[in-house]
Order: sequence, then C-alpha cells, then structure tokens
Amino acid sequence: MVKTDKKAANNVIMLYIMNIAQIVMPLITLPYLARILSVSNYGVVSYVKSIMVYANLIMQFGFLLSGTRKIVEARGNLAKIGKIVGCLTQARMILSIIAFIVLSIMITSIKILRENAIFTLLMFIPIFLDAFLFEFLFRGLEKMHIITMRYLVTKSISTFLTFVVIRTNSDMIFLPVLDIFASFVAILLIHFELKKLKIHIYKDSLRNSIRALRESFVYFISEMSSTVFNALNTVLVGIFLAHRDIAFWGLVLTFIGAVQSLYYPVSDGIYPEMVKSHNIKLFNRILLIFTPLIIIGCLIVYFGASIIMFIIGGTKYVDAAYLLRASIPLLFILFYSIICGWPLLGAINKNREVTFTTIVGAIFQVLGLLVLIFTHNFNLLAVLIVRTLSEYVILFSRLKLFWKYRSLF
Repeated sequence: MVKTDKKAANNVIMLYIMNIAQIVMPLITLPYLARILSVSNYGVVSYVKSIMVYANLIMQFGFLLSGTRKIVEARGNLAKIGKIVGCLTQARMILSIIAFIVLSIMITSIKILRENAIFTLLMFIPIFLDAFLFEFLFRGLEKMHIITMRYLVTKSISTFLTFVVIRTNSDMIFLPVLDIFASFVAILLIHFELKKLKIHIYKDSLRNSIRALRESFVYFISEMSSTVFNALNTVLVGIFLAHRDIAFWGLVLTFIGAVQSLYYPVSDGIYPEMVKSHNIKLFNRILLIFTPLIIIGCLIVYFGASIIMFIIGGTKYVDAAYLLRASIPLLFILFYSIICGWPLLGAINKNREVTFTTIVGAIFQVLGLLVLIFTHNFNLLAVLIVRTLSEYVILFSRLKLFWKYRSLF
C-alpha cells in the first residue's frame, strides 16, 4: 500500500510540476501579449486557439486514456508496447487528415477564421506534430518525469522567443511559428528517450489502426462532449458578440483553464493506479487533502478578481472582473467532476457510463445555449451560468453511478 501510494504521489507531483508550468508559462507571456496586441488581435488569437481545441480533440481521439490503459496492460513487453505506439500513431495520421478537412471547412465558413486563414493553418501544425510526442506511452509507463521535462524545456524556448520576436500586431503571425519550432525540439527529446528505454516503434496494419479507433471511440465521445463546455461557447461568442467580448471571454477562459490545469495532475496521476488496484482509500485521501485548498483558492478569486484581471491583462481587461467572480461556482465543482470521471468510474471499466454523463451535460449545455440565442439573452454572463449548471449535471450523474457500482471498489 505504501509503495502504491508513493508511486501515485510521484506521478501526481511530476504532473503538477508540468501543469504549474503550463499555467506559469502562458501567464508570463499573457500580460505581454495582452498589452502588445490590440484587443481585436488578442481576440483573434484567443478565438483561433479555441478552434484548435477541436482539431486537437479529433487527433487525440481519446488515446490519452485508451492508449494509457493499453500501455499499462502491456507493462514489460517492449515489443507489444512498440506495436501499440505504432498502431496509435498510424490512427492519428488518419485523424489528422479528417481534422484538416474540418478545419478547412470552418475557415471558409467563419469570417474571423477566413480573415486570418494563414495564421489559423499555422496554428494547426503544432497540433499535428503532437502525434509524435507519445504522451500516452509515458503516462502508461508511469514515467511522468519525461513528459514534464520535455514540456519545461520546449515551452521555455518558445516563451523566451515570444519576448524576442513578438513586438507589434504585425508579429502575431510568428506565434504559431515559435510553437512549431518548440514541437520539433520536443520530438527530438522524445526520440532520445525512446532509445534509452529501448522501445522500437513497429508499423501495424491499417485494420488494427481502425480497430484502435473503434476501441477509443467511447473515450473520444466523452472528451468531445466535454469540449462543448469551452470551445463551443467560444465559437458562439465569436459569432454573436463583438471582438471585445471575445477578448474578455478568452482571458477569463484562460484563467479557468489555468485553474483546471491544477486539477488534472491529480486525476491523471492516480488514474493508472486506480486502474490497477481500484483503491478507493487513495481516492478518499485525495478528496480530503484538496478540498480545503480549493475553498481557499475560490476565496482568493472572489476578493482578488479585479487585481487578477489587471495582472494578466492590464487595465483594458479589469472590466471583465465580474465574469471571474461569476466563475467561482464552476471553479469549485470542476475538481469533483473531473476526479469522479475516469479515475473513479473509468478505473472499474465504466467507460460508457463516464461518457454518458458527459453527453448528458453537453446536451444540457447545448439546449441552454439555444435558449439564450432564441430568447436574445446571449451574453457572457448567461453563457457562463449555463456552463456552470452543465458541470453540476455531470457531477451529480457521476455520483449516482458511483453509488450504484460502489461494491466494485
């Protein structure tokens, strides 16, 4: 039990280091970009990034979860692991073609993307290159330090170059170029780690790659549904509201995403161990440790919303502080919704059930957004309220399922 807890703790710690870096690195450049770029241009950057969430989702296709499980189950068999990596990489190449077609259709259909087509296409390239980083492999091997060190090195490079290269609105086009350069560095680092681990990637049949897509479909549906909560909101904000609202929404969503990034290391860190041991005591300890921290964090956001918006965006974005305060119920519930998903229900093979809860929440969200549109009440605060209620629907659905299957732990 001690060894199990120690391994899970190490996984969580390494993922926390990476996710803190994922928060700190953008927050280093965010105030700079918010001040260097006009509100309109920053709105474009935020909007295109939200679109890339969809492209990334298609290409990931739930492999971060299904692939991790496969690697865990193949532990010790290097030949089998190499075949799994090759199979999933081939599947992602198929998905990259689909993602590019979808993105091309969106560029021709949405004005803000059409006016920034080259920028949008360049932003797609790092998403494509992510297929060669094999994050599911290192999660499954519980070598989280490799993922963390790779991210720290490459993101430090792109962050430093952002201050050197980006000086005016006209330099905005170089933002994706810096990410592309960092992605190539990351691929080289990962290739070195594969050689150290003596893992050789083997080509697999197209039939097996398609089978892998079918097996991962339930994970994809779950992640696709959850993406409705953020990316779809931003897409609709871009269609129905002004560039200023897009910028406000993008900045607040960046903060929410940063907080959410603090939750995922816990979920991802205990997931492999929960798959192996169904250790409900470990799960309960995580809840006891993190609940007080979450409450303290919510209080800091409530009393410091204006200061937070000033720090990350400058005086131009202080007016959006009311949105940050309104996001507190969402910030609180997100942790429990996330950890009650794959680490809890997914660990006992209730994959369809986890997906079902996310779909229910997504349907609730879509219906809520339609009501706002047709009643002419579509505004940032209303969208945030609908988003929050959707997350509560997901949590209550998952708690109900946990109670039903509690004997499996």
